[in-house]
Amino acid sequence: MITEAAANNASWCASMCRAHDLDTSGDGRVWRSPARTPLYYPDAVTLVPGLEAAEVLDGIDSSPGCSVKDSFADLDLSAHGFEVLFEAEWIGRSSAAPLPAGDALEWRRAGELAEWEAAWSGGEATGLFTPRLLDDPSVLILEGRDDDGIKAGAVLNRGGGAVGVSNVFGDGLAGATRASADLLGATALVGYESGDDLDAALRVGFRSLGPLRVWLRA
Repeated sequence: MITEAAANNASWCASMCRAHDLDTSGDGRVWRSPARTPLYYPDAVTLVPGLEAAEVLDGIDSSPGCSVKDSFADLDLSAHGFEVLFEAEWIGRSSAAPLPAGDALEWRRAGELAEWEAAWSGGEATGLFTPRLLDDPSVLILEGRDDDGIKAGAVLNRGGGAVGVSNVFGDGLAGATRASADLLGATALVGYESGDDLDAALRVGFRSLGPLRVWLRA
């Protein structure tokens, strides 16, 4: 399932790049962007294990600031000036798993992104999530609201044979899981988390699939 999770994550990275007018490509082994990707998004994602560093770095801007998502935690890019930025665990949730309990929020599709992004970032909208994402048929941006506004949210994306969940905030993973079932039907969910967020995912029916790393060239 790691292969599907990596492919799904690459699909989401491609959507984010398209929203910023960046062209990307994938050959089934590596997804890559020849131009520097938006903030927080990798320049390359490995899609199969056992790749050599040269193949992964080929065709991307590997100057300082370059990042690579090592989906199988089996690359060593240290000889190329990279350091491990963080490590995490891929997570997956079966379509047959019971849905988590509901909450007091109203979950729905986001209608516009400035308020959503401000809630996601804990401050002002940054422009990372552009309106073009709302027109991408593979992307579903969710918000959980009460009378005071957006309290939680997440992004769902379809690709790689699964639905990915990412950019979760405000304790929104359970709500996003239920909203996914309501809006998209019973589908497997994938993503990645670490630390307390990983523990939260395991509590709502996800399981750990295996490690990943993100490398950064300082």
